[in-house]
Amino acid sequence: MSAPATAGVPGGAGDLTGRGSGAAYGILIALGVLDAAGYSVIAPVLPALAQRTGAGPAVMGLIVAAFPLGMVAGFALGGAAMRRSVPLRVVLAGLVLICAGCGGFLTASEAPLLAAARLVMGVGSGCLWLGVTFATLSYWPTQSYVCMSRIFAAYSAGGLLGPLLGSVPGVRGPFAAYLLAALLMAVAVVLLRRRLPARGQGFTGDRKAIGSPGFWAACAGIAFAVMALGMLEGVLPLHFGSQLSQWQIGVFYAATSVVVAAAAALAARMRPRVALLVATVLVVAGLGGAGTVASVPVWMAALAVGGVGIGMANTGSIGVLLEAVPARRIVTAMVLWSQLGITGYLLAPLLGGPIAETAGYGGVAAVLAAAGLVVVLALLRQRRA
Repeated sequence: MSAPATAGVPGGAGDLTGRGSGAAYGILIALGVLDAAGYSVIAPVLPALAQRTGAGPAVMGLIVAAFPLGMVAGFALGGAAMRRSVPLRVVLAGLVLICAGCGGFLTASEAPLLAAARLVMGVGSGCLWLGVTFATLSYWPTQSYVCMSRIFAAYSAGGLLGPLLGSVPGVRGPFAAYLLAALLMAVAVVLLRRRLPARGQGFTGDRKAIGSPGFWAACAGIAFAVMALGMLEGVLPLHFGSQLSQWQIGVFYAATSVVVAAAAALAARMRPRVALLVATVLVVAGLGGAGTVASVPVWMAALAVGGVGIGMANTGSIGVLLEAVPARRIVTAMVLWSQLGITGYLLAPLLGGPIAETAGYGGVAAVLAAAGLVVVLALLRQRRA
C-alpha cells in the first residue's frame, strides 16, 4: 500500500538519519517486505497444489482464506500482547509462527493440514504487522506518517517478491524459500534487537473517530482493494493455469505488483475520494474481464487495468482515513482499518471460489461490482455528512 503525504503528522517530516535510526528502519522495511510476500507466495502455487491434493476451486479458496482468517486472530493476539510486552517480542513471535506454518507446507499433503498451516502463517503475519507498526510509531513519534507511508511501500515491494518465490517449481520449493527468508530475518532481528524501540511514545486511540462516516468510507475502500487482491491471488490463478505454467503465473503476478505499486504512488496526486471512485471502475473492469476471457494477451491488459485500480484504491482509502482521523490518535482506527481490510481478503476466496466453480470465473466481476457499490455508497454518505 502507498499513501500520500499529509500535514497531519505530529512534528513534521523530520530526519531519519540519526545514529541507529537507519539500521532500525532497514529492519522494519525488510520485515514489511517479508510479511507482504507471505500474502502472495501462494498464488502461483495453487495449480500445483490443486493437482497435488486433487481439490477444486472451492477447496483451494478455503486454503487461501485460512491465511487472512489467521491474520484476524493474529491482530487480536498481537494487540493483547502489546499491552503487556514490547514490539520486538511481538515481531519475533510472528516470525516463529510464520516459520511453523511454512514447515507445514513442507511436510503435509492433505488439504485440511495445508489449510491449518496457512492459518498459522496468517496468525504470524497479523502479529508481525502489529509489531512493525507499533515499533515504527514508537521509534519515530514525530515522523510517524512519513515512516508508515514507507512501510506501506515496503508491503508493495513484498507483493513483487511473493510471486517470484511462488514461481519456484512445485509446492514445497516456494515455502522452503520463504521459510529461509523468515529465518534469516529472525536472526537479523535478534542480532540488532538493541536498535528497536521498547515502548510507545504517546500515540493513542480515539474510539469516537471510528464512528465517523469518513472512517467507514476508508474501511469500505481498503476492504474493496484487498478483496480485489484476494480474487487475483486466490481465485483467478486456477483460471490462468489453463494456459500458463507456474513460473509464467509468477511472472504475471510480479508484473502486476509493479503496476500496483506505481499506481499507488501516482494516485497520491489525486483527491482520495476521486481515487477511490475511479478505482472501483478499473478493478471491476480489469479483474472481471480477466475472469471472463481465456486469452493470454487479454489477461495481460486486464491485469494491468485491475492492478492500477488496486493501487489507487489502497492510496485513496489511506487518504480518506487520514482526513477522518488525526495522526496522533490514529492507532485504534489503524488497527480496525487493517482488520476490516483483511476481512476483504478473507471474503474473496470464500465468495469467489464457489461462484467460479458454479458460474465460471466471469462471476468474479459480480462480486467485485457489489463490493464497489458499497464503496460508492459509503463515499456518498461521507459527503452528505
